[in-house]
Amino acid sequence: MTKADLVEHVARKADLTRKAAKEAVDAIFDAIADSLKRGDKAVITGFGTFSVRKRAARTGRNPQTGAAIKITARKTPGFTAGKTLKRAVR
Repeated sequence: MTKADLVEHVARKADLTRKAAKEAVDAIFDAIADSLKRGDKAVITGFGTFSVRKRAARTGRNPQTGAAIKITARKTPGFTAGKTLKRAVR
């Protein structure tokens, strides 16, 4: 499902115009992104939890030369599916 498909689905289910549905979907994505930027979690009960994960610095290899390179520590977004979503997928 693409973002456009999601907007179309929300418009149909909530009886909204496409423009209103797009604004609603964008607002939800922006709220989740803002929460993660602050370092907070975004918990959507029944769906899952978006969180910030920390990746430690490590040594990697350049695949072309085989030379060792240092990969710096960084933060990445993560998602953990909720119990309801896991059951629905089974």
